Amino acid sequence: MSGPAGARERLVVVGNGMAATRLVEGLVAGGYAGEVTVLGDEPVPAYNRILLSAVLEGTHAADALTLRSPQWYAEHGITLRTGSRVLAVDRDHGDVMLVDGTLVPFDRLVLATGAIPTLPPVRGLVRADGSLHPRVHAFRSLADCEGLLEAVPGARRAVVVGGGLLGLQVARALSVRAGLDVEVVEGGEHLLHRQVPPPAGAVLRRSLARLGTTVYTGARAVRLHDHGGSVGVRLDTGPVLDTDLVVLTAGGRPSTALARAAGLEVRRGVVVDDHLTSPTDPRVHAIGDCAEHRGVTTGFVPPAWEQAQLLAARLCGSDVAHEGSRSVARLRATDLDVAVLGDPVHEPGEVVEVANPLAGRHARLVVRDGVVVAAALVGDLGRVGLITQHYDRGTVLGPTEPGDLLLPDPVAAPPVLPDDAEVCACAGVTAGAVRACASLAEVRETTRATTGCGGCASVCASLVGRAGERRRAVVP
Repeated sequence: MSGPAGARERLVVVGNGMAATRLVEGLVAGGYAGEVTVLGDEPVPAYNRILLSAVLEGTHAADALTLRSPQWYAEHGITLRTGSRVLAVDRDHGDVMLVDGTLVPFDRLVLATGAIPTLPPVRGLVRADGSLHPRVHAFRSLADCEGLLEAVPGARRAVVVGGGLLGLQVARALSVRAGLDVEVVEGGEHLLHRQVPPPAGAVLRRSLARLGTTVYTGARAVRLHDHGGSVGVRLDTGPVLDTDLVVLTAGGRPSTALARAAGLEVRRGVVVDDHLTSPTDPRVHAIGDCAEHRGVTTGFVPPAWEQAQLLAARLCGSDVAHEGSRSVARLRATDLDVAVLGDPVHEPGEVVEVANPLAGRHARLVVRDGVVVAAALVGDLGRVGLITQHYDRGTVLGPTEPGDLLLPDPVAAPPVLPDDAEVCACAGVTAGAVRACASLAEVRETTRATTGCGGCASVCASLVGRAGERRRAVVP
């Protein structure tokens, strides 16, 4: 497809998050011949959203989260417009309208609008003018994170509404950095009830209690009481939690308003086929959290990046199709580690479990026909790389191998990862690709490892260090 009178195709990307950035990187790498315009709602360049809790915890600086600078876009001939909210998509005229009335024409459109936070139905949460109560903070964007950091000084207590991955990361960040007394409210019967089985949730709860965080499961916040200097969060089970701050991390839903208003097929997300194309309009694509492929929406980085890379390849001329995304989720917080592959709660198969609640560890593999089809690891991620490798490859294991994978390694020395072992689940980067780099900066720039959840940073640093030692050893 080309623009008017044979001009270059005008590709407009609505959204400037992690999926959109990976798409643009793929277009650059693939030599896409069209003109690319990226429209970002937020006033800052794209950043690593899943490391916001690390900024809150104080282990990362906010400016370290930037994925690509404005200069990078300019150097590659890409128009980046930050602070540009899209009001409407007009498929008949082939343009998008910004809130300031500006029209941006397109020949091809990619929706990468992500997800919007879900506000729990709590009375008193929203004021008459539609804004959140000043003691209440959402946690979805860099601005949210900065606002919460400004509110932390002087606070002693915090209630986190939502016991999912993000909620636990925020709870640990507030406890570690600010020393706040933190309470977590989770409506499910156990923590991470969508990702891990009840015994693993119990291990997490015990670990958090040991770290000074109180957890209420099977409970929902129903009312916010304003006490002037503080607030009280009433639970449907009866207690009122007095607190200085309330942080909302109760999940999100695909952002589909633009697509729906434009007449595109929308269910839970923007419906796309195996080419990540809308069945309503072949000029329109969707990727990431806002997209629904084969009835499935995703809220994690690896599937979003996988979709972005595939769509970039298609737009650059490759005949590839999307067969579905693997699900890999990681929680990284001080003294709290979780990795989830697939759906270990509902995936059918034989279950292999090893638990040590006193040590804060629980591991579960779901095996079908000798293949690991799902896994949940809590507290000990020492074998996550090897397990992920088997999961990705569909390795047929022997009768005792699944159990052996969950047992401590009797060999004191750490195993040497083969070059084809995956070390970065977010970007799909192998140990060999990391070893080929001379520094962590080169790893980030050329492979994008460590720019996702950050969980592979220590492994990548170790691989680069050992590779450097070998290179120095062969220099005469």
